[in-house]
Amino acid sequence: MREAARKVPGVTSGNRMEDKETWWWNEQVQETIRRKRLAKQNWDRQSDEKRKQEYKEMRQQVKREKAYEELYEKLDTKEGEKYLYRLARKRDQDGNVLTSEETMLRRWRFLECAGNDF
Repeated sequence: MREAARKVPGVTSGNRMEDKETWWWNEQVQETIRRKRLAKQNWDRQSDEKRKQEYKEMRQQVKREKAYEELYEKLDTKEGEKYLYRLARKRDQDGNVLTSEETMLRRWRFLECAGNDF
């Protein structure tokens, strides 16, 4: 009887469905999420390293697209202009993000010295 129950409706992962806010997703994000779900299904059917890697890559791509979409939404607000300037200040002349405290301090000192010369 258990075998029949597994075959007919299938087996779930046991996790509850979260109520996700999907109203802001554009067509590109929705398509990427659809491809990610297909990659997960393929990996569930055949658990090999290739399918696992495909799924991981799709997950990263979805995260990246969601982050960009949220960034664009944030920049469209009144506070977005201030946020844009903060983003620009936290980058070096090559456009690389300043991540360590040491590089941020060096940048801050440079800006302070440059401001005093003029």
